[in-house]
Amino acid sequence: MNITVLGAGLVGSAIVKDLAREAAFAVTAVDMNVAALAALAQAAPVQTRQANLADALQLAAAIEKSDLVVCAVPGFMGFATLRRIIEAGKNVVDISFFPEDPFALDELAQAHGVTAVVDCGVAPGLCNIIAGYVDTQLESLESYVCYVGGLPQIREWPYEYKAVFSPADVLEEYTRPARYVEHGRMVVKPALSEVELLDFPGVGTLEAFNTDGLRSLIRTLDAPFMKEKTLRYPGHAGLMRVFRESGFFEAGPVTVNGQAVSPLALTSKLLFDRWLLQPGEADLTVMQVRLIGQKEGQRLACAYNLLDTFDAETGTHSMARTTGYTAAIVARQVLAGAFSRKGVCPPEFVGRAPGVFHAILAEYARRDIHLTETVTPYASTTSLGTI
Repeated sequence: MNITVLGAGLVGSAIVKDLAREAAFAVTAVDMNVAALAALAQAAPVQTRQANLADALQLAAAIEKSDLVVCAVPGFMGFATLRRIIEAGKNVVDISFFPEDPFALDELAQAHGVTAVVDCGVAPGLCNIIAGYVDTQLESLESYVCYVGGLPQIREWPYEYKAVFSPADVLEEYTRPARYVEHGRMVVKPALSEVELLDFPGVGTLEAFNTDGLRSLIRTLDAPFMKEKTLRYPGHAGLMRVFRESGFFEAGPVTVNGQAVSPLALTSKLLFDRWLLQPGEADLTVMQVRLIGQKEGQRLACAYNLLDTFDAETGTHSMARTTGYTAAIVARQVLAGAFSRKGVCPPEFVGRAPGVFHAILAEYARRDIHLTETVTPYASTTSLGTI
């Protein structure tokens, strides 16, 4: 089967290499970056193609012979790229995490008979798959909470943070208002707000703060309390608030010595080298998903914990592993027909498909990524709104 991966960054490269392990797949990586494509061609049995994916004609030519497309482009161009993939009639797994509403393309995808799995990384992505699966196991859900973050293993001043994504995409998390569900109603809170300290085994104390991570779950999961918080080393949120309130994350231009300058573009440019995980630099991914619900008259607490670290043997960063491998595994499920729902499908739909959740966990284990599950009776009288 022909698979085309759009984007050869750190995450896109991990997807390409993982899919290329299958002899049944002919994988093509597409990107503007010649050096990234050359590195992939040396590392894995793949074809490469240089193309400007913002150009509709070049994109159409790149995916023309594809049985499935994996879209790993930056968020700012994700929605338009996904629309063109769907219009071409190609099944797609997308991790571009664009800010637009993916369901705006649902009717288009159904009309073209396309399975379009969106937001298919680790968070959103794996956490949604967990939510979808647990939703099928419980009779009702009361709450959903996700704490998640990707971090360098070594903390370095001043940011104590590194990223596998472009800084512009990370900074979007720090500016976009966070949507939560409280008492069955959507509420909006500022990003980087409500900082709390939490302890995680194997990692230590991290801070959690509001970000707009629920995305499709607000619409697809029936639980009166839902929230997601991003994890960083303590102090990062305060520093980012200073940047934001000082105007460094504003997209609109300001005039400097007669020249129009975008503060966001300048900040992204300055941070890119400082935040970029270097080859061989160790990182980790930590995630905890908690759900509370009812089954057979009993109140249950379901907890899922993930701690993944840099793979020194392959040189693959943890955030690239957990994000990219999720997309690659789900792509296999789509190609095999295990998940075939037509239309725009957030990952929770994948988690609800019979047998798919445990198949995904088995594929994670093959890649030495382990998700632990704990289900216990829950009798706390604590207000669910504070869980």
